[in-house]
Amino acid sequence: MADTDTRREGSLEAPTRHPIDWRSDAFYDDDALYAEMERVFDICHGCRRCFNLCNAFPVLFDAVDESDSGELDTVPKKAYWNVVDNCYLCDMCFMSKCPYVPPHEWNVDFPHLMLRAKAARFKKQGASFRDKMLAATDAVGKFAGIPIVSNVVNATNRSKTGRKLLESTLGVHHKAPVPEYHSNNARKRLKHLRGADGVGAEATETTRGRVVLYATCYGSRNRPEMDEDLVAVFEHNSIPVALADKEACCGMAKLELGDLEAVDKAKRINIPVLSAWVDKGWDIVTPIPSCTLMYKQELPLMYPDDPDVVKVRDAMYDPFEYLMLRYKDGRLKTDFKHPLGKVSYQVPCHLRVQNIGLKTRDLLQLVPDTEVTAIERCSGHDGTYAVKKEFHEISKKIARPVVNKVRKAEADHFVSDCPMAADQIAQELDSHESGHPMHLLREAYGI
Repeated sequence: MADTDTRREGSLEAPTRHPIDWRSDAFYDDDALYAEMERVFDICHGCRRCFNLCNAFPVLFDAVDESDSGELDTVPKKAYWNVVDNCYLCDMCFMSKCPYVPPHEWNVDFPHLMLRAKAARFKKQGASFRDKMLAATDAVGKFAGIPIVSNVVNATNRSKTGRKLLESTLGVHHKAPVPEYHSNNARKRLKHLRGADGVGAEATETTRGRVVLYATCYGSRNRPEMDEDLVAVFEHNSIPVALADKEACCGMAKLELGDLEAVDKAKRINIPVLSAWVDKGWDIVTPIPSCTLMYKQELPLMYPDDPDVVKVRDAMYDPFEYLMLRYKDGRLKTDFKHPLGKVSYQVPCHLRVQNIGLKTRDLLQLVPDTEVTAIERCSGHDGTYAVKKEFHEISKKIARPVVNKVRKAEADHFVSDCPMAADQIAQELDSHESGHPMHLLREAYGI
């Protein structure tokens, strides 16, 4: 077992991330992968600080404790894959818990080790039809967005019989919240923004005063009003918003599946388009934290030497991060007309790990007579994890502390930057209502 009392002063430094060497043969080599998993799992077993983050760590620790020796050397390699399957790459262990991340000499990056394992398995074995379908956000969204088809899909998803059929045929849990599909998606509703070349608001040292909206698969096809709210708020603050003519999925769902070639394909579509907007003097915002993180962290680590990827990374913002930068520069309107009262706000994991602070909370609290309570716990949804039959009940257990906090708060509103996380939590609330903080901000402005 690893000696967890040994740590050097460097572990107190800010975590650093190494590039993902996904193009090398060694990245997919079984012997090298198992050796690294054994090394890292042994360190985790000796530490156990992350026991309450997600189910990956309890699965690992139970496998060790139930082995013949009570150590990792008698844990069957098959059990390693149970750990991999329970990791949904939230990144919270790396960013908030692990004392052995780089620059510590032990060089532990648990999420990217799990990514490596997922990628190696996908390269050799592929994935089930269910898992491929859940990760195919573009293809499914385009099909489900056909007017007649969307009516059928939505009706099926609202039907108990339809949900039972989905569970028996595809393994999608019959109680898991699933999104509605809109044929009149956000990119259609906001088509007047395409190719916009309006004069930007006054630029500052931190922002250029005009943004191109990366609408996202979910924002465009499942929650178009979220994109509309964002545009309304930004335009109210005299920030022109453009919509790129071409957009594909960011690739986060494919990353979680381990399909890195599909991530590369999406990158080749998106990066040239977004990079061209940056060259024209525009910043970029996206309403989904996972998509923002993909461009801020994962793609730059996969393509550390690609100048266009770096350019997009440096121009990519969470929308509330952007608005708070405008506020600090004296360029945000605070002409709020309506108080919001008490707001319970769940902070998504993929927003927390961006290390930008609680910008959503800070901005909503600028509204008079508004009190925002931030809940920094995982919703358990995490991409496709919560909708899978075998993981749904576990996801609900992970979400329980958030649900309990929201119930006790008795707030006027419950919101999360991640609409999927919000739905997962709201399903357990008496009101069954959730919202997006950008909609609350629009309400506060009265626009």
